[in-house]
Amino acid sequence: MNKDSKILVLGHKGLVGSAVMRELQKQGYENIITATRDTGNRFDLRDPSEVNMAFQYTKPEYVFLCAAKVGGILMNDTQSGDMIHNNLAIQTNVIETAHNFGVKKLMFLGSSCIYPKQCPQPIKEEYLLSGPLEKTNIGYAVAKIAGLVMCEMYQKQFGDNFISVMPTNLYGPGDNFHLENSHVMPAMIRKFHEAKERGFGMIELWGSGTPMREFLYIDDLAEGLVHLMNNYDSKEIINIGTGQDVTIAELAATVKEVVGFEGEIIWDASKPDGTPRKLMDVTKINETGWEAKTKLKEGIEKTYKWFLENHDDLRV
Repeated sequence: MNKDSKILVLGHKGLVGSAVMRELQKQGYENIITATRDTGNRFDLRDPSEVNMAFQYTKPEYVFLCAAKVGGILMNDTQSGDMIHNNLAIQTNVIETAHNFGVKKLMFLGSSCIYPKQCPQPIKEEYLLSGPLEKTNIGYAVAKIAGLVMCEMYQKQFGDNFISVMPTNLYGPGDNFHLENSHVMPAMIRKFHEAKERGFGMIELWGSGTPMREFLYIDDLAEGLVHLMNNYDSKEIINIGTGQDVTIAELAATVKEVVGFEGEIIWDASKPDGTPRKLMDVTKINETGWEAKTKLKEGIEKTYKWFLENHDDLRV
């Protein structure tokens, strides 16, 4: 990408998209655009005619497809129909329209949670589709896998430079802190904060605390995505993460310390744990010259600071 290239960021209000916008601006890109009408309303990416109008309106050269319906275990399980429908619609419309408009390059985002449930660790890119999926996540996973394959097939048949990136668990400023629909990190931050504010002596968390998860700070992700847009052209998927993980119990202890909650943590083992472990093999992306910088506690401190500063405007 040149500094004056027309770069379309879809999902620019979300956790990932907003971070990509910040990173592009930080690196001096001058022509960043969003799928927003003159009225301020966004185009509906689930509607093919709306997506076509958005591309006619913006005429992008490069596209970051960050728009998606995402959530935690409960949302993935109870809204599985919405997950598969919305994500299939968004990605199919955008990828097809990008092909029709001849964009120079498109980046699609998968997720570490769409790898098989019982994947060998750390997870290599070639493990995709090598075993059964996590059942609570199957609607979202099948949709995302379809997007990965669509990008690969469009590159194979048409020569489109459409690449797919597989991020690990993400967190940071701009996250969704809803107690039921968010991912584990922001949900914990909000729970510990509210328990501290109300003077509670204990807090209850889902599961056993034993599953292991890897967490990537959102600004590190954005830097990696811009790096890959400029340095990676293969139709093969590529992981992006830290290559390090912690147990959910260890995560909870760190969040508790950062927030300053002094009560007890009670684990509700009757609630689902999800996939036992998800650690990404990041050899491939490291070989391109990128690696994550932000340590977990530092990232949580930055996220909690943002949470406090933006508390009245949060998605809660």
